[in-house]
Amino acid sequence: MNQTTMGKPVKEALTNDDGVDFALIELFFFAYRDFTSDPDAILTEYGFGRAHHRVLHFVNRRPGLTVAELLDVLRITKQSLARVLKQLIDTGHVIQVQGPRDRRQRELYPTNKGRALAMALAVPQSRRIRAALREAQPADRAMIERFLKAMVNPELRTQVDKLPSRAEAPAGEGKENDRG
Repeated sequence: MNQTTMGKPVKEALTNDDGVDFALIELFFFAYRDFTSDPDAILTEYGFGRAHHRVLHFVNRRPGLTVAELLDVLRITKQSLARVLKQLIDTGHVIQVQGPRDRRQRELYPTNKGRALAMALAVPQSRRIRAALREAQPADRAMIERFLKAMVNPELRTQVDKLPSRAEAPAGEGKENDRG
């Protein structure tokens, strides 16, 4: 391809003057990169990826979650979930149980092995969050939670509310983050 078919190169950088908050977008990119880096390294040892991480996270947070509910939370195709779920079941991290009321329904539960891996993935992320919260004021946590929830599509925010209580800070967090 030559320059005439591709157009001219644009040499000016995008700026906030374009009406887009690139500084915050970039902070999200960098924060996400680093937030996922520790779990990514652990997942690689198992031949797993981020989809496995998300499945393990939500199955451990809501044992008994149905496949249909998990599809709704993850917003992925049934085909994508089937591949990931098969690997987690085959490796003994997740168990699939027939629903008690509807035999077609499949409930998902972590095994002890799945719980251990979910914790191994969550601990470095929790450490990173605690370190960031130490840079904030104690009252900022509620504002941060409101901000992050507001980033979720409005019609999907009820999924956040279905998770176990978010009102309590993890054990020990209050003392580490207490400034006064």
